[in-house]
Amino acid sequence: MKQYKLAEGEMKFAEIIWGNEPIKSGELVDLCEERFNWKKSTTYTVLKKLCLRGVLENNNSIVTSIISKEEYLKYKSEEFVEDTFGGSLPKFLAAFMGNKRLSKKQADELKELIDKYEED
Repeated sequence: MKQYKLAEGEMKFAEIIWGNEPIKSGELVDLCEERFNWKKSTTYTVLKKLCLRGVLENNNSIVTSIISKEEYLKYKSEEFVEDTFGGSLPKFLAAFMGNKRLSKKQADELKELIDKYEED
């Protein structure tokens, strides 16, 4: 994947787009001023930066995402497991669970996921 790492402010900015797209750039400026107290120039600087990185798109002053929030979260999750647990999902799950117990419903849901994605 491209350079999809988002700083905290960029993530909050992307959340606005994901929650309101397609959004007119003028409306985006107003929302960013309201939520972050940003000036118009700050909004356009961040927008341009994320467009250049392939996260967002600004066509005729209409802003949309190129990657969905779900795609971004999937990328971040995979990156975390890779960087922290050497890509080992079982090691991640063991660390995540610690001494907690799974409910029957949670165990069944995990089994369904494993069956769905298991290679033959």
